[in-house]
Amino acid sequence: MNADAVVLDIDGVLVDVADSYRRAIVESIDAVYGRTIRAADIQEFKDAGGFNNDWELTDAAALYILAVEEGYSESLEAFTDEIAAAGGGVGAAETVVREAIGARATQRVTDRWNRERLRDVFQQLYLGDDLYRGLEGGEPDLERETPGFIHDEPVVLERAVRDRLLADYDVGVLTGRPEAEAEIALDRVGLDDAVPVEHRFTMDDWEEGKPHPRALTTLAERFGADSVVFVGDTLDDVRTAGNAAEADPDREYRGIGVLTGGLTGEEGRRKYEREGAAAVLESVNDLPEWLES
Repeated sequence: MNADAVVLDIDGVLVDVADSYRRAIVESIDAVYGRTIRAADIQEFKDAGGFNNDWELTDAAALYILAVEEGYSESLEAFTDEIAAAGGGVGAAETVVREAIGARATQRVTDRWNRERLRDVFQQLYLGDDLYRGLEGGEPDLERETPGFIHDEPVVLERAVRDRLLADYDVGVLTGRPEAEAEIALDRVGLDDAVPVEHRFTMDDWEEGKPHPRALTTLAERFGADSVVFVGDTLDDVRTAGNAAEADPDREYRGIGVLTGGLTGEEGRRKYEREGAAAVLESVNDLPEWLES
């Protein structure tokens, strides 16, 4: 495919986050409520859409746990299907719960639904004590000490592939990570100095989040690109490229899914293809060959 610019997601594309962000989702809920979801359930929320922000995914999963205690009887799969039907995201999750269990039970749920505490515990587990103090400016208060799940993120992007992409294309980054956490990952894969700040979009740079197209179309404009490839590990990443194509018809946008995140194997491939992915690759390391084929 003829492409001028390549835009890369971080999580599940450049680094493996199964034992970091996804582990933090599961363990944060357990730490706050004594019950949690399975790691495999996280993908159900991702597929529902609107959960590019893992704090909000944690909130929605905790909401499900609390709603079940108040009489919500549907399976987690049915819950996330209803979230998708309601438009995706944590707001849709609230709507699903309210319509299912009624106003009084929902009020009891929301009285216990401490989103601020969930986020704080998440950051303590993910960052570890030292980084938490530095980035969050607080003192950890969990009984357990942790060096931080952030240190358990194997690099996926091979050095030779990184150098090849940088030599042949304009390279940008579009991620749901906060800026400081994105910089840590980009430094680990050797892209922090290679991709300037103006060629990145993090959580701190836009309010809408994926699959809203603004970040991707803005990067395309900054590159002066006619054709852009966006590589991600979720259906919302592919949807972002599709939405960008509709919002900016003078340019060509293609969404590519990789099988190194939550979507794996033949089932993951089928989900990407149903969403209209231009290609499904085993990993980002297959990207140069695909682009040049």
